Amino acid sequence: MTLLKSQVAEKIPWSGVLISVQPRIRLSRSFDQRNHSYLGYTLRVRGRIGSEARDSLLGVGEGAHAKHHFRVGNTASGDALPLADPRLETVEFYKISNLKVSVHEVDEETQPPPWRGAPPPLPVYRQRGHRRLAARTYQDKCTSCMWGCKMAVEMIIDQWNPSARRYRTETFCYGPRSCPLYQSGPARKVPGRHGMSYTEEDWVDDGATSHRSFDEYYSQGTTEIPRHPGPDFVEV
Repeated sequence: MTLLKSQVAEKIPWSGVLISVQPRIRLSRSFDQRNHSYLGYTLRVRGRIGSEARDSLLGVGEGAHAKHHFRVGNTASGDALPLADPRLETVEFYKISNLKVSVHEVDEETQPPPWRGAPPPLPVYRQRGHRRLAARTYQDKCTSCMWGCKMAVEMIIDQWNPSARRYRTETFCYGPRSCPLYQSGPARKVPGRHGMSYTEEDWVDDGATSHRSFDEYYSQGTTEIPRHPGPDFVEV
């Protein structure tokens, strides 16, 4: 099949200052089962996207982060494509090319939380595990924190009919369990077949993060990371 030139999406130039760098993760749910796809990192950029002056969300891969060590305060620019399926990601643009990054020296680091350094490699997030994070808390206090994450969620409603799917977003925290800003919010429900639903109780989060001490303090490059990766690490 040959696409007409007008049907092919064109890349859009963007530039600005990074005001947030967080993991870019998709969550798949099927009733009481869940797994994660670790896609890369989400850059929240304050500047220009095309002809617009606004904040924008761009997705980059793990390799780009390994090369540039993105962090809040960097100035960056490039070209990007609009997201093909907004249901599957929380970013607006991806497949970045012509990427240029300038390191901005921060005059004085503020005391965390939130943590605004260069995020660690994706396996660190998998090994740490997450807790649910109230959407309002995420929006008001955690959008600039490297331990916060807003995930696109794809839910298979009926495992016997996988085409029956729903989509939403959920917010999570990978940060220290003692973070004073943390609020869990209400337990989340996952719809199932024939009107049933599964409620993800607190013990799920406790099981995912209990290997970490409550009063841990993360300082990049100095914290020991536990060596027992989970079964659902998927690199895309």
